[in-house]
Amino acid sequence: MFPTEDIKKLIEEGIPGAKVEVTGDGYKYEATVISDKFMELNTMKQHQMVYTAVNHLITSGKIHALSLKTSAK
Repeated sequence: MFPTEDIKKLIEEGIPGAKVEVTGDGYKYEATVISDKFMELNTMKQHQMVYTAVNHLITSGKIHALSLKTSAK
């Protein structure tokens, strides 16, 4: 099981100032990310920003799935 706190930290490092909550069971994870950096970006671009921060975990198989909820507020 990959620690949710480690995923949270990676997202926060990738999107400085973001408010991040991560839950998961060691197989599937869910993240809620709120950031001013998402202003004027569509949902796909917001999700791309988050996936950029954790993509290496997904491609390496350390986490299987990450569902996202993103918002600028």
